[in-house]
Amino acid sequence: MDRKPVLPLPTTLRRRLGLPLLVLYGIGITIGAGIYVLIGAVAAHAGRAAPWSFVLAAVAMAFTVGSYAELATRFPVSAAEAAYVHAAFHSRLAATVTGLITILIGIVSSATVALGTAGYIGQFVEWPQWTIVLAVLVVLSVVAAWGILESVLLASLFTLIEAGGLFIIIIAALHSGVPFAAPLLELPPLDAAALSGIAYAGLLAFFAFIGFEDLANVVEEAKVPLRDIPRAMVLTLLITTVLYVAVAAIAVTAVPAATLAGSRAPLSLVFRAVAGISPVTISAIAIVATLNTILAQITMAARVVYGMARQGQLPRFTGHVHSKTATPIFATALIAMATLMLALFVPFERLAEGTSLATLLVFALVNLSLLRLRHRKIHTPGPHVRMPLWVPVVGFLTCLVMMA
Repeated sequence: MDRKPVLPLPTTLRRRLGLPLLVLYGIGITIGAGIYVLIGAVAAHAGRAAPWSFVLAAVAMAFTVGSYAELATRFPVSAAEAAYVHAAFHSRLAATVTGLITILIGIVSSATVALGTAGYIGQFVEWPQWTIVLAVLVVLSVVAAWGILESVLLASLFTLIEAGGLFIIIIAALHSGVPFAAPLLELPPLDAAALSGIAYAGLLAFFAFIGFEDLANVVEEAKVPLRDIPRAMVLTLLITTVLYVAVAAIAVTAVPAATLAGSRAPLSLVFRAVAGISPVTISAIAIVATLNTILAQITMAARVVYGMARQGQLPRFTGHVHSKTATPIFATALIAMATLMLALFVPFERLAEGTSLATLLVFALVNLSLLRLRHRKIHTPGPHVRMPLWVPVVGFLTCLVMMA
C-alpha cells in the first residue's frame, strides 16, 4: 500500500532576511564564544605561529563552505542537511538521522554555551547557576519565538558588540604600537616539531569557524537565497578569518604564549596588555557573545524541526508555524526545554566534546552527499552554485582527519 502523501503545512516561513543580516547572523554564530577562550589553547601548541594555525583552519573549512554553498542553492529548504542526504542517497532513515543529529548539535551546543554564560553572568550577580541558565533560556526562547526578523536583529546587535570587542583589541594594538605584524611576516619554523604543533593547533582552531552552516537552515527566510546565502557563507568565513588572524597575532605579540595558555580568560590578558582595559569589560562582551550563540542555535534547531516536519520525517504538529509570528512556536519551545535539561544535568566537558564530534559527522555527510549527487549526475531544476569536484573530496577528507 502506498504511503499517504504528506500534506504541506498551512503556514510557511517569511522571507525577511537580506544579505547584511545574513552576514551578521553567520558571523555572530561563528565568532560566538570560541575566539574568546580558544586563543590560549592554540597558542599553547603553535606559539608565535598561532596566526598561521587559524589560516590553516580557515583553508580547511573553505572546502566544506563550498559544498554547503552548492547544496544550499540546489535544495533551498530548512532541515538542509537532511534534505541533502535524502536527495543523494534516497534513504528516508539516513535523512531523518542526519536531521536529528543536526537538531542535537543545536541543543547540545546551546546547553554548553548556556553553562559558559552562567559562569560569566555569575561574576556580576550572585545567583545559583541553574537560575541563571533558566532565565537565559526562557528569555532567548521568547525572542526566538517572537519572529525571525526580531531574532536576527538582536543577534546582529550582539554580533556588533562581540566583533567590536575584537576590533577594540586591534585598534588598541595599532594605537599602542604593538608590533603584531611580526608573527604574520615570519615564516613558520620548518622543523618537524614546530610544524606538528602548528598543525595540531590548526585542528583546534578549526572549531572556531563552525557556525556558518546554520545559514543553510534559514534559507527559506532569505529574500534572495540563490544570491545571498552563498555570499553570506563566503563573507562569514573571510571576515572571521581576518579577525581571528589579527587578534591571534596581537595576542602572541603582547602576551607570552605560555601565559595565554595558562589563562582561563586569555583575551582579558590581551585587553589589559594593549589597552589597559579591566577584565570586567571582556567578561561583559563574552556574555553578549555567548548569548548570541545560544539564540542562533535555538533558532537554527527549531528551523530544522520545522523542515523535517514539512518533509514528513517528524510529526506534522512539530512544524506548526504561528500565523502572527511566522515562527515554529512548538519547535522552539521543544528545543528550549531539551537544552535546559542537558544544561542542568550533563557535565560541560561532555557537552563540548559531543558538539564537536557531531558537527564533524554532519560536515562529512554533507560533503559525501554532494559527491554522491555528482557521481550519479543528479541535476536539480533552476540555477545553482557549482563547485569543482575536488572541493567536496577535500572537504570530506578534512572532516575525517578532524574526527580522527
